[in-house]
Amino acid sequence: MLYQAYQAQADLLWPGRTWAKALAPWLAGLQPDSPTFRMFSRTAAALEVFSLAEITHTRPDFGIRSVISGGHEVPVTEEIAHATPFATLLRFRKDTAVPQPRVLVVAPMSGHFATLLRETVRTLLGDHDVYITDWHNARDVPLAAGRFGLDEYIEHMMDFLGVMGPGAHVVAVCQPCVAALAATALMAEDDNPATPLSLTLMAGPIDCRVNPTAVNTLATSKPIDWFEKNLIATVPMRYPGGFRRVYPGFVQLMAFMNMNLERHVNSFREYHDQIAAGEAEKARAKRTFYAEYLAVADLPSEFYLETVERVFQTYDLARGALEWRGRRVNPAAIRRTALLTVEGENDDICALGQTLAAQDLCSSVRQFMRTHYVQTGVGHYGVFSGGRWNNFIYPVVREVIQVSEVSRTRLRLVKG
Repeated sequence: MLYQAYQAQADLLWPGRTWAKALAPWLAGLQPDSPTFRMFSRTAAALEVFSLAEITHTRPDFGIRSVISGGHEVPVTEEIAHATPFATLLRFRKDTAVPQPRVLVVAPMSGHFATLLRETVRTLLGDHDVYITDWHNARDVPLAAGRFGLDEYIEHMMDFLGVMGPGAHVVAVCQPCVAALAATALMAEDDNPATPLSLTLMAGPIDCRVNPTAVNTLATSKPIDWFEKNLIATVPMRYPGGFRRVYPGFVQLMAFMNMNLERHVNSFREYHDQIAAGEAEKARAKRTFYAEYLAVADLPSEFYLETVERVFQTYDLARGALEWRGRRVNPAAIRRTALLTVEGENDDICALGQTLAAQDLCSSVRQFMRTHYVQTGVGHYGVFSGGRWNNFIYPVVREVIQVSEVSRTRLRLVKG
């Protein structure tokens, strides 16, 4: 009944939100110094807050139309390279004849859409041919498409790399670091030609036993049966994925917001005051952030429960016990893939040391092919967005990819 209760509430609020959205453009068009604006300024601000606070379920636009590459502004178009019922391998094609390293950005399946990594993609596009795992909202995936668990997630990564072809690089952000490492290990063990040249793991839960955070404590505070009983819901019939069991994105959103509830309340209060004062430009940043943050996607129940249990409760990868379709995952099989691990000093979701653990697991990677970087002064989101990502972290990522490309070229020359 969880999803049905949420849907009933959303339906009740729909008329009010519709009126708020209809009136907002008129109120926004008023001059801040006009008597009419002064009369309705607080009403306008309240309507704006009411409109902004809506939870949506549609993927926002990436909105990347062009980037600076090679010193020139070049157009960017989105292209579907491959698609399954659960995900699209999306390529950001640039109008340039200069070949650049191919990079697969592995986005989290954690209640938000891949557009949360918009800035990550935009920055990478300056020097790379970028693809991303654009995960679909599970409530829009028909039940006939079958299950989607951790095994299917890992398989998608391997299939996507196969579509991209040999010589690609992987940049995984947060939750998919475990799956990215597993996929790379399996491909390396099979001597798969599409095994990535480099693997960048950014703020991911490789070993949650290290410096446990509030997120880790919550995951271990209840047995997995509790999570299934209390957090899994059935998609209403009105949606394409009707009757599919999911972990609703709105539940994940509420959990994240409650971790920093005071900050979000203050942010909405500031937004209200800025609108009421006629400071629309100041309010724009908050509107942009929350329009993205409140766009949620449901997770297939199998994937959510298996991730909670195998990543956050039993630490299968860190213990050497992770299996993919009954086959043990062996990170030590990785030998020719360069490894970069990145952490944020103030990360309260994946604490210091949790991603670093991958360095010990990948014991066969030579020391000169390993890099670990800690960015001071950033939390979780600062690892892949913001000024420090652009100015400090990205140059390290770019260098690891470039060095891997040079090493591949030299190896070809030696073999040739």
